[in-house]
Amino acid sequence: MISLPSKLSLQARLVRRNLRRTAQALRYRRLSLSGVPVLFANSFPKSGTHLLTQVLAGFTRLGPAVNSGLPAVVTYEGSSGRERTPAEILGDLARLQPGDIAYGHLHAQPETIEFLTQPGFTTYFILRDPRDVVVSHVHYVTEMEPGHILHAYYTQELHSFEERLRTSILGLPESSFSFPDIRQRFEPFLGWLEQPQVLTLQYEELILERSRGLERILEHAVRGGFFLSISRQDALKILENSIDPQRSPTFRSGKVGGWQKHFSPENRRLFKEVSGDLLIRLGYESGYDW
Repeated sequence: MISLPSKLSLQARLVRRNLRRTAQALRYRRLSLSGVPVLFANSFPKSGTHLLTQVLAGFTRLGPAVNSGLPAVVTYEGSSGRERTPAEILGDLARLQPGDIAYGHLHAQPETIEFLTQPGFTTYFILRDPRDVVVSHVHYVTEMEPGHILHAYYTQELHSFEERLRTSILGLPESSFSFPDIRQRFEPFLGWLEQPQVLTLQYEELILERSRGLERILEHAVRGGFFLSISRQDALKILENSIDPQRSPTFRSGKVGGWQKHFSPENRRLFKEVSGDLLIRLGYESGYDW
């Protein structure tokens, strides 16, 4: 149940969203944003969410799109660990209007897939090397998000980075909330890889092959019905300039392959044991000898 302060905050966000929508319609000499696709960034947590949302925010300068300003649409509440119901998730998605830019961390459940692949939605899914994800998770829970349900456990019960990394790999299967191992945390997202209407991106692509990644993002939006008011060349420059990792509230280092300096031989063994063929399925390794 949504608290009164949360309801008031949401109402304020919706009012501001409508003002921005009106301003964008006037800017592009339209009566409304009808017919403009929703641009939705979905991600596995700690996989470059803010990097992708910064790129999508650049679309407000390319054509009739608007930053919705709405909270992330999530499967699990960060403060309680509670799994939200399909009705709650679909209720959040139903608030999105044509031209909105929004984001979330959503499992590939049938009803969610159906909603985010319907006409009028242009959906992206970004993932990251799970080894870097677990390292990022340790820093996020321990240092950046004191309201996270795991913060007290990571800071009070675990006393070293090694212990915390081990927990981020193995999870806490006996806890009162859902925090399984890294393989089981990824599994519910893998269905997005099988959706041809959803563009899958790797975080590493936007770091190491940014031009190619931006071209794919732009092309996906145009195929989905996004109207470009400028040339593609100028559009790509704007999207490039929209990226500023330092503006991300959870940005730490943004490195690719940083897991290598954090993983002990025991961490490698544990990760291989619980992850199985996950790295191979995601395209990060061709075998088990890493």
